[in-house]
This record gives sequence, structure tokens and C-alpha cells, in this order.
Amino acid sequence: MSKEDKRTIKELNLTELRAFTGHPYKVRDDEEMDALIESIREHGIMVPLMVRPIDTGYEIISGHRRAHAARLAGLESVPAIEVDLSRDEAAVALVDSNLHREHILPSEKAFAYKLKLDALSRQGKRTDLTSSQVVTKLRSDELVADGTGESRMTIQRYIRLTHLIPALLNLVDEGRIAFTPAVELSYLSEEEQDMLSFEIAAADCTPSLSQAVRMKRLSGEGRLDADRIAEIMAEEKANQRERISIPLERIGRFIPDAAQERAVDFIVKACEFYREHLNRQRDER
Repeated sequence: MSKEDKRTIKELNLTELRAFTGHPYKVRDDEEMDALIESIREHGIMVPLMVRPIDTGYEIISGHRRAHAARLAGLESVPAIEVDLSRDEAAVALVDSNLHREHILPSEKAFAYKLKLDALSRQGKRTDLTSSQVVTKLRSDELVADGTGESRMTIQRYIRLTHLIPALLNLVDEGRIAFTPAVELSYLSEEEQDMLSFEIAAADCTPSLSQAVRMKRLSGEGRLDADRIAEIMAEEKANQRERISIPLERIGRFIPDAAQERAVDFIVKACEFYREHLNRQRDER
């Protein structure tokens, strides 16, 4: 009889459950959690948790959100399936069971992929993330990528995000720092990232890809300091330039047909003429 055949559902007290050590997915009290709590109150837990026995009770492999919602819903116990898995086998199962979720933060993917990669490496799989040579065995990053819909290179890039300090990683999760610049910034030292985090807060702006690439290069050359970071971050970025949008139907009748193709120049000259008019009025008072 296989392990699958031996699995039975049992009721476990919530006090017996422990979060998986190094669990990469955040359990957030948001609208989705509120909906899950209401569903549990009305229908109970439809899908049992998956747990494995440990010395202090049971470690959750799949179902951290359901366990949290059950506590908030006032339940004392939850249905669970006990499985006999090693720590590394459980880590792989945990990552695979959560990657189907609709909303996964970049930081969650980063630490989930790293957790699975580390688990596979301890199981004897190849973990060389830099070699480009053809190998007969599947690389560990290829095994991590299998079934995710993402390439081996993308898996590597997500894992790079685990080198970011929390302050910068939070900005990635919030969408303020894009994924590609974030990968470049992950090569900065913690001290350099701290300086960058301070400058981001002070200047209220985040680095573009070109700025991130330059900071990475300067860091590699040992020439990145607080002054250089401030200088780079002070540069005007195209997406930060203020623009005024004026519907053509509002001003078209003031612009001669011959000047339509040079409308911006015409408007600037008109503004200059009007400013001179205002200055003359002020001087005459």
C-alpha cells in the first residue's frame, strides 16, 4: 500500500499546529482573508490541511491561510491529512502547493524558489546556477522551474531578490521598484542598499533600470558611496518629468493651420508673449 493510500483525514486541535519553519508565503489580513473567514464560518474547511508530525505537534505543509482563518473564525480544530515526509520533501510540497495562487508577491516567489532549490540540493540534485555547460542531469533550477511556467533564468533572477534588504524588497512588493532594476540592485552590499534605501526615502523616488545598472557597476568597482548614490538618484528620469496635457479642441482654434505641426513651439511662444504682457502691466502700476 502506498503512502497516498494510507492517508486519512483527522481532526487536529489548532494548538497542535506549527507554521512551517522558513515558510515563504505571507498570511495577510485582507479582503481575501475576510472572505475565507466567512466561508469557513458558513461551510467549514472544505479542503483539509496537509501536515507532518514533529516533536512539538504538527508542522503545516499546506494550509497556513486556512489555519489562520479558522482561528479568527473561532474554530478549535481543523481537518488535516498527516503525511510522512522529510523536511526537504515537505519544503518542495509546500512550494508546489502554493504556486497556483492568483496573487503571489515577488518576495514570496523569491523565497519559495530558494526554499525549493535548497531542498533539492540537499536531496543530491545539481545546484550550479552559473555553469552554462550541457549536463546530462537536470539542473536544480530546471527542476524548480518545472510546472511553474517560468524559465530557468527567471527562477535564478527571482532568487536574486532574496539578497535585497527588507526595506528594498518591500518596495518591490509594493510595485515601486520594478523587477528588473531590483535584480540589479540585489548585487549591492547591504551597506550600499541601506544607503540607497535612505536616499529613496529622502528623495521620494526609486531608481530606474539604467540607474540600477550603474550602481551595480560602481559597486563592483568599489566606487559606490552615499554621495554617488545621491547624485545618481537626483537625476531626472523621463517618467518623472511633469507633463501638461491640453485637448487640441480647446486650443486648436488659436493655432494657425500652418503652425499645427509646430503646436508646442507656438504654445511656448504664446506663453512667453503673455508673460511679457503681464510684466508690462505690473510695471505700469
